Amino acid sequence: MQKHIDIHDFAELAAEAAIAATGHGWRARNLQGLIRLGLPVPRTVALSFAAVRAIAAGLRPDAERILARFGPGALVSVRPSSENPDWGGPGTILNVGMNAARHAALARSHGETAATALYLRFVQAYAIHVARLDPDRFAAPEVTPAALAAALAAYEAETDEPFPADPARQLAEVLRSMARAWEGTTARLLREAKGAPAAAGLGLVVQEMALGLGPGASGSGLIQFVDPASGRPGVSGRYRPQCLGREALDPGAAAFSLLRDPRAPSLEEACPAAFAELLRHGAACRTGLREEMQIEFALENGRLRVIDAARLRRTARATLRIAVALADDGVITPEEALLRVEPRALSELLHRQVAPGTPRDVFARGIAASPGAAAGRVALGPAAAQAFAARGEACILVRRETTPEDIRGMHAAAGVLTERGGITSHAAVIARGLGLPCVVGAAGLRFDPRERRLFAPGGRAFAEGDLITVDGTRGEAIAGAVEMLEPALDASFRQLMAWADAARDIDIRANADTPADARLAREFAAGGIGLCRTEHMFFDEDRLTVMREMIFADTPEDRRAALDRLLPMQREDFVGLFEIMHGLPVCIRLFDPPLHEFLPQSREGLRELAEALGRPLPEVTRRVETLSEFNPMLGMRGVRLGIVLPEIYDMQARAIFEATIEASRNGAPVVPEIMIPLVSAKREVELVKTRIDAVAAAVRVARGASFDYRLGVMVETPRAALRAGEIAQHAAFLSFGTNDLTQMTYGLSRDDAGRFMSAYVQQHVFPEDPFHVLDVDGVGELLLIGAARGRATRPGLTLSICGEHGGNPESIAFCRAARFDYVSCSPFRVPVARLAAARLAVADRLQADQSS
Repeated sequence: MQKHIDIHDFAELAAEAAIAATGHGWRARNLQGLIRLGLPVPRTVALSFAAVRAIAAGLRPDAERILARFGPGALVSVRPSSENPDWGGPGTILNVGMNAARHAALARSHGETAATALYLRFVQAYAIHVARLDPDRFAAPEVTPAALAAALAAYEAETDEPFPADPARQLAEVLRSMARAWEGTTARLLREAKGAPAAAGLGLVVQEMALGLGPGASGSGLIQFVDPASGRPGVSGRYRPQCLGREALDPGAAAFSLLRDPRAPSLEEACPAAFAELLRHGAACRTGLREEMQIEFALENGRLRVIDAARLRRTARATLRIAVALADDGVITPEEALLRVEPRALSELLHRQVAPGTPRDVFARGIAASPGAAAGRVALGPAAAQAFAARGEACILVRRETTPEDIRGMHAAAGVLTERGGITSHAAVIARGLGLPCVVGAAGLRFDPRERRLFAPGGRAFAEGDLITVDGTRGEAIAGAVEMLEPALDASFRQLMAWADAARDIDIRANADTPADARLAREFAAGGIGLCRTEHMFFDEDRLTVMREMIFADTPEDRRAALDRLLPMQREDFVGLFEIMHGLPVCIRLFDPPLHEFLPQSREGLRELAEALGRPLPEVTRRVETLSEFNPMLGMRGVRLGIVLPEIYDMQARAIFEATIEASRNGAPVVPEIMIPLVSAKREVELVKTRIDAVAAAVRVARGASFDYRLGVMVETPRAALRAGEIAQHAAFLSFGTNDLTQMTYGLSRDDAGRFMSAYVQQHVFPEDPFHVLDVDGVGELLLIGAARGRATRPGLTLSICGEHGGNPESIAFCRAARFDYVSCSPFRVPVARLAAARLAVADRLQADQSS
C-alpha cells in the first residue's frame, strides 16, 4: 500500500498561513497576497515543493483530505507554482472532480450545454496531459453530448478501463502527472535555459473552480490597468460571457470589451457593479502588492471571483514607465524603481526597434553587435552609401568586413551588416559609437562585386538598392522594411536617470571621436570623454589626401610640412570637443593605427592615389606594399609610431594645447588628458613625455598663455599591466583598453573570434565571449595587478577602463570593487552604464543595511 504524504505538506491559503515563494512558489504567495487584500479568491490549497517532489518520487498524496477542504461535490483546478513565473511549469488542469453524477447536477443548475462543456473539457485535458493519450483522438470541434460520449469511449478504448469517476483518484493522478512532468529532462532543460537552477522546485495550487458558466451574468476574463507595451495608464483586456478560464483569450471567440464602447457590448455596461469592483481590486493590488497586475476573474450569476493575479508582462518601455510611476506615487522608493529596470533593457528605449509581433522575413542571422533597427537600401560599399545619403535615401552598408576606409560609408548609413567579425570587430565598435544598428558575423553571405549583388544563405539574391532591415538587437537581417517603434527618451526616462546619477558612486564617461559624438555624450549626461580616437578624424576626404602625403613624405621636413596642413584641422576638432564638453574632462588618445590603414588596397584606389600625389603608379604600389605588415595590429602602431615618426605626436600635442588655450578663453577652463596608446615599456613613456612637455613649453611661450594638462597611458598589453608600477612614475592616469588587452591576453583576433566563439561558449571552454563580457579571472587579474602596482607608485593615480567592456554591468561591478574612478563606453551605452552603476550601489547599501 502506498504511503500518503504528511498532511503538513499542504495548507489552505489564508492571510496568516506560512506561505513563501521559496517553498510554495510565486502563485501560492501571490494568491495569499490577494486574500490579505480582501479580494474574493476561491478557496485554495497549496502543496509545497517538498510535497511535489515526494509525489514525483512515487508517494501518493492524500487527495481525500485535500478535497475535504472544499466540501462535497466541488470541482477544482490544479495550477503550477514555481518560484519564478518565468520558469514556467505544467499546464493548468480545470474541472477536476467532474463525473457523471456531477454532470447531471450541473445540467439541472446550469443547463445541459454548460455541464457538457465542463465535462468534455476535463476529459480532453485529463486524457492528453495526465493519461498521455493521442490528442487527435480527443479533438472535438463542437460541444455536444455526442462529442462527450465519444471522448469517454475513446478513453476506455485506449486504456482498457472507464474514465475515472472518483474525484480523489482524479486529483491524485493530476498531481502525480504534473509533478513528474516538472522533473522530466525536457522541462528541466527548458527552465534552466530561462535561468532556473537545476534543483528548482515546483509547488501546486488546488483551487475551487469559478465556473463562469450558467444562468445570469456569467463569464471569464482578464483585466489590466496599464498598457503592457507603453506602460501608460489604461484599462484593457477581454471578457467573454459563458466561458471558462483563459478561453476568454481565444482570438476567434466573440468577446466583450471591458470599457463602455458604442460599437460593441462591454462589461462596464453589462455588469457595472462587477466592473467597478475590478477597478477597486486593481488599485488595491497596485498599492498592496506594489506592482501593476493582470487579474484573471470569473463572474458566476453576477458574483465576481478573482482566480489569479500575475505581474503584468510588459516591454522594456513599459517596465521603466511603470517603475517611475510607482515611485512617483510613493508606492515604491526611487531605489526600488532602479532595481526594477534591467540596464540592458534601456537599449530598447534608446534606439528604434522592430515592433513586437511584426512578421519577419529573415534572410541572415549573425551577432547582435549594436542594438536597434533600421531599414534602408542595400549599399555594397562606402561610395554607394554616400550616394544614397546624398539622395536622401536611407541605406544599409553591407560588407564582408569593415575597415577604417569604410568610416565615411558608416556615417552615411542607417545600419551595418557584415559577413565577418565579432562583438569587438571594427564594424561593431564603430557602429556602437555612432548608434547604428549592426549585425556582424552573418556567415553564409556572399558578394558579387561585378554585378553588385548580395547572396544570402540558400542562394536568395539582393541587388544593390533593394530594401532590407537590420535588427541589431536580435542579430537578424530581414527582407524589406518592417514596422518600427521609435525611441522613448521621455520624462520617465529622464527621471530614472536622475535617480541613477544620485545613487551611483563611479563616474561614467563616453568614447567620443567627433563633435557629433560629444554632443550625444552630453545629451546622455556622460561625465566627460574617456576616449577620443584621433585617427577617425583623418578619414574625411579633405584630410585623407593630406594624411597620405604625410605617409609618402621622404624626409622629416616634408612630413612636417604635410602635418602643418593637418594642424589647423586637428586644432578645430579639439576646440569643438572642448567647447561642447564645457569643462568636463576630455581624454585624447594619440594616433594609434598602422599607417597602411590610410592607404587604398584596390588597383583603382592606387591609381587615384598616384594621380593625387603626382607620383608614378609603380612607385606608389611599391610604397604601399612596403608599409604592409604580416600582423599589423602587433606591428608599427601606437606609441611605436610616435617614437619612430615623432612629428605626428608633436603635431597632435600642439593642436591639443592651442585648442586648450582657445577653448579656455571662450568658456570653462580646459585641462586636456593626453593618452599614449599601446605602451609596453617605461622608456616609451619617457620619450613621448619629453617631446610633449617640450611642445607644451613652446606653445606657452608662443601664445603667452598658461595651461595644465595630464599625461597618461592606455594599458593594452599584458606587459604594461605587469610593469604598471614603473610606468606610473610618468603617468597621471592609466586607462585599460580591454579590447586589445583581451585580444593579447588570449592570443585571439577579435575580428575573427566570432567564427568559433559560439562553439567555445556552448562547450564551456569559455563561460562567455571574453570580448563581450570581461574575463575577470584572466584579463581581470591583469587589471588588478596593474591597478595595485600603479597606485603603489602613485597613490592618486586615476584608473579606468575604456574598452567596449566599459558599458557592461558585469564590468562595472568589477571596476567598482577594484576602486576604479570611471568607466568609458560608447555614447549610446552611457545610460546603460549609469543605471548599472546605480543598481550596484543601491544593492550594496541594502545589503549593508540588512547586515547592520
